[in-house]
Amino acid sequence: MPLEEGKLTRLNPQIPVTTLQPEKRVGLVVVLTGYGKGKTSSALGMVVRACGHGMKVCMLQFMKGDIFTGEWEAVKKMDCDVEIVPTGMGFCGIQGNPYSHDQHREAAQRALLMAKERIASGKYDLIVLDEINNAVHLKLVDLEQVIDLLRSKPQLLHLVLTGRDAAPEVISLADTVSEVREITHAYRKGIEPQPGVDF
Repeated sequence: MPLEEGKLTRLNPQIPVTTLQPEKRVGLVVVLTGYGKGKTSSALGMVVRACGHGMKVCMLQFMKGDIFTGEWEAVKKMDCDVEIVPTGMGFCGIQGNPYSHDQHREAAQRALLMAKERIASGKYDLIVLDEINNAVHLKLVDLEQVIDLLRSKPQLLHLVLTGRDAAPEVISLADTVSEVREITHAYRKGIEPQPGVDF
């Protein structure tokens, strides 16, 4: 059976597919942290799944914004109610980033305000706060501000927080926490980031 580009091809279409429905819907807080690669990628996997269920999704990227990344174009091609908003100015204090801490903090505070507005709106089913854990660690966003976001979350909203160095207080409020551990990374072998895999 040939695979068709861009379409789902089931190898065994005779197996029936059921759709699960939870008896009680709950909006989860999911934290994806750790020093390994794949936290944003995992969150984007949830975005794709939510798209498949017809859910309204927003991803606010707290650090990304200065370097093109494939998900920006990908969501334009998806027939879904998904928006990605890169609000950042790059990774603060590394890789020759030219912006001051104050400039990064100002951008992160604007992103936080957008997050508050979207969370309070009740219009979204899933909101991803990409790299917000880093933003807290770098003091671009205050821990108390993130705790307030978590406590103000509508009951049915799924809220995903990514980035290394998740604060213990954030972890304690989460329903699901995954730590991505680095075993090895191509970067340590002198291999540059690769399109479609790293960005």
